[in-house]
Amino acid sequence: MPRVADAVRRLPGPTHGGGLHVIAVGKAAAGMYETFAAAPPWPVAHGLVIAPHRPNNWHLPASFVEGGHPFATAGSEEGARLALTLAARVPPEGCLVCLLSGGASALMAAPIEGVTLAVKQRAVAHVMTGGADITALNAVRKHLSRVKGGRLAASCPGTVVTFAISDVIGDDLSVIGSGPSVPDGSTWADAAAAVERYGGWDGLPAEVRAILEAGRRGALPETPKAGDSRLARATAEVIGGRRQAMAGAATAAAARGYTPIVLDPPITGEARTAALLWWRTALAATATAGRPCALITSGETTVRVRGHGRGGRNQEFAVALVETLAAHGGATVVASIGTDGIDGPTDAAGAIVDAATAARAVTAGVDAARALDDNDAYRYLDATGDLVCLGPTGTNVGDLQVLLTGPA
Repeated sequence: MPRVADAVRRLPGPTHGGGLHVIAVGKAAAGMYETFAAAPPWPVAHGLVIAPHRPNNWHLPASFVEGGHPFATAGSEEGARLALTLAARVPPEGCLVCLLSGGASALMAAPIEGVTLAVKQRAVAHVMTGGADITALNAVRKHLSRVKGGRLAASCPGTVVTFAISDVIGDDLSVIGSGPSVPDGSTWADAAAAVERYGGWDGLPAEVRAILEAGRRGALPETPKAGDSRLARATAEVIGGRRQAMAGAATAAAARGYTPIVLDPPITGEARTAALLWWRTALAATATAGRPCALITSGETTVRVRGHGRGGRNQEFAVALVETLAAHGGATVVASIGTDGIDGPTDAAGAIVDAATAARAVTAGVDAARALDDNDAYRYLDATGDLVCLGPTGTNVGDLQVLLTGPA
């Protein structure tokens, strides 16, 4: 990961008697730590990696914890405990480096007092399936956590330096991984409002409702905010994100003979609705382009779960365009792919659909409208042969959407 290597070179030199301590957490944690450890600015005293999977060839002298995603597990809780312990042991003259990437919110979880991991899991699932975007979801996560929302950095007596790979729109460091090492701009009121908007109070665990209501009326301390003295020695920067993914896709498309067209505005909103808006924008952008061309966008949509099927936001995005592609005809192909290789609670990264997908669906006996109604995009795309299964990629910078047009 060249961006990590570049960031390492910008670290300050060691202070007298100080030590270098590293916590890498997120879907890209293993790769980020491996790059960092290859050329650290000074020896690493303690290292901790919290990731979804331990690489088969892992050999570095760092503690490795497998956490859970998209929902926290016992491993996530153990990782958070070790992270808080490591941070607290950094001496005032020492330095804690946080290598942060998407997925850290679930992979490192330490519920606040009065909330068990199981209860927090239910609360997060309640808001997530209610269609919450990442900012709203993480407002809830941060206020139910002992490690998120700046609390990890607040527990560290030394200097804290964070390098983050962003998976969120706008690259807000307080949202990436729920911002464990930066000031938190969200409040108890924001967390309560997220619940009210996404899922509602009914179905939320009673313990969580009581805590959110107590926080909203000022009976509980807030997460560390800008100006908090505990974060005075903490700095953070984003070193990579969705734009680098689009640039890579454009380079790959050009190498294959396509004229790349990259649109910067992020793709957001309910997946099935966003797909149709994206389609109109894509057609307009490619109308006068040379052929063949590749239109490339990125972002992160949401899904409001109403049915009982399986799928993910990229899969719903693709299914929502099946009938439109059939009506359009021609050699046009659409892909929507999660850069982490995992789309929702499935083994697919997303899907690639074309004008013939609808016909394959008829043969297979599946229907796009019914699949969307039941949030069952996975079964539909599995039947049509349009799923893309990559396995974990070791990174996470959101989703890529690509439209390919054939020769003129």
